Amino acid sequence: MEFKVSREFIHQLEELIVKKNDNELEILLNDLHHADIAEILEELDFDEATYIFKVLDSDKTAEILLELEEDLRENILSRLSPKEIAEELDELETNDAADIIAELSQEIKAEVISEMVDVEHAKDIVELLRYDENTAGGLMGKELVKVNENWNVLTCVKEMRIQAENVSRVHSIYVVDDENRLKGRLSLKDLLTSSTKTQIGDVYIRKLNFVRVDTEDVEVARIMQKYDLEAIPVVDELGRLVGRITIDDIVDVIKEEADKDYQLAAGITQDVESNDSVLELTKARLPWLLIGMVIEIVASFVLKDNETAFQKYSTLIIFVPLLSATAGNIGVQASAIVVQGLANGTLKEFSKSYFSKEITVSMISGSIISLLLLGYHSLMYQQYMVGMAISISMIVVIMFAATLGTLVPLFLHKNKIDPAIATGPFITTTNDVFGIMLYFGVAKMILGF
Repeated sequence: MEFKVSREFIHQLEELIVKKNDNELEILLNDLHHADIAEILEELDFDEATYIFKVLDSDKTAEILLELEEDLRENILSRLSPKEIAEELDELETNDAADIIAELSQEIKAEVISEMVDVEHAKDIVELLRYDENTAGGLMGKELVKVNENWNVLTCVKEMRIQAENVSRVHSIYVVDDENRLKGRLSLKDLLTSSTKTQIGDVYIRKLNFVRVDTEDVEVARIMQKYDLEAIPVVDELGRLVGRITIDDIVDVIKEEADKDYQLAAGITQDVESNDSVLELTKARLPWLLIGMVIEIVASFVLKDNETAFQKYSTLIIFVPLLSATAGNIGVQASAIVVQGLANGTLKEFSKSYFSKEITVSMISGSIISLLLLGYHSLMYQQYMVGMAISISMIVVIMFAATLGTLVPLFLHKNKIDPAIATGPFITTTNDVFGIMLYFGVAKMILGF
């Protein structure tokens, strides 16, 4: 059952902190999941959160650190000594420990590493810090179970028991050669059903998915999603097994990528959170607002150049907002589907069949909207030629918006720019200018003004 933080529970904790009743605090929090405790600490002020953090055992607080918001984690770490931080990191898997230590200053980082009790653990963390955080090397952990292809089953089982002590979850058993090059994986069923004298080289599975240390994190996520993997091995440039990536780390990557794409689609240029400062939020939002303002000023000049048409055919101006909104929606819909296809791998580049499908859908949608618009205009204003001009203009603008919405994300993707940027203000503001130009251009040809 999910734990819910209540005001009464927080008040009870605050009273125990004031009384410095550490035993009661431990009893109250000890059975809670580390994610629930992290949520509780978020509700307290920094001093109270730090006090509770120091009361609990490091095997508990180490996991809590991973769940905390970055600001609170940074504040708590700043109040811990290098020795205390080292005790926390000794309890964590290498990739999680590396993520936390990467947030520290260079000076504190060196002190913390020197204070770590487990020297091998510290060496592994230092190795992981060499890799870019957005690559497989930056995501991987060093904890895994591997066996040599030249061992027999009996030796294999003995070695696995030793290795498994440092691994929280054994997803796969990897097979390597004498040079530590990845050769395949070992099925637990084959291990259990084989004779103790059987060579591992005779029973292991040679086909398996793997990634290299420099593979981008989003590509790792795509591969693991495609093949429904719980873990994937990581090899270096020589094909040597250096680590593994588990599904919990990939879930974080997928979430971060989704958050980034959502913000880009909304015209937010930086990664921000709701609890960021006013200045940070303003800096993230303002650029696209300013770009949009400039583009809309251009659109206003287009309207100004057609003042004569408004005087003669007043209903033309009435339908400009409808035109802009419809074109914007069509463009965003088209680009959103393309971005989704690029993200999940169903669309990798320009496809004539997909493009023709999108244009056909837009033609049908545009025709239905235009016919309804023609009927409405004819009924309300009895200006049949003007209604015809507006309706035909609407089809042209919708077709243009669909073309723009389809091609722009593909162009951005080809040029290594996140195509999610095309699903928001970029498409809507661009459609406004060119849509209005097309609208009056078609109307001018039909009405002759």
